[in-house]
Amino acid sequence: MRHPTTALAVAALLALSGCASIMEKSSYPVNVSSTPDGASFTITNRAGKVITQGITPNSVTLKASAGFFKGEKYTINFHKPGYEPQTFVLDSGISGFYFAGNLLFGGLVGWLIVDPATGKMFTLPNSAAVTLNPLQNTIEQSVNPDQVSLKIISVDQLTEAQKRQLQPLAEK
Repeated sequence: MRHPTTALAVAALLALSGCASIMEKSSYPVNVSSTPDGASFTITNRAGKVITQGITPNSVTLKASAGFFKGEKYTINFHKPGYEPQTFVLDSGISGFYFAGNLLFGGLVGWLIVDPATGKMFTLPNSAAVTLNPLQNTIEQSVNPDQVSLKIISVDQLTEAQKRQLQPLAEK
């Protein structure tokens, strides 16, 4: 062999690396969208820390790992006036390269040390999308936002969330 040092360096790199660390990223772009557009969203991680906020549609970059052998899990809360709030859970998964690649190249060092330490053993879905449901308010705005009309409905027509917000009238 003409360059034994090069061959030795390549062999050492393969032996001391994890395949997911070579093939995967530790952070992923995630498209955040809602129907209709224009909803505000807040993304919190598994520890409850707010990671980012924005308005749909949007793209954010999120880490797939929450630590050594721990995938990240995000909660995305969507809010838009006139619509019921929605929650979407974005959970990491284990990369196929983590299993198959380390079987062929990385070995135990890749499985147990390199890929878990770099966080590259995890992946995230590329999108988080929700459909927001309109609120069935007792006061609805007409086509002209300056004009408000009153719609009287029965308690039976309220959603469970609306019923929980009802308060008794105080007697004097």
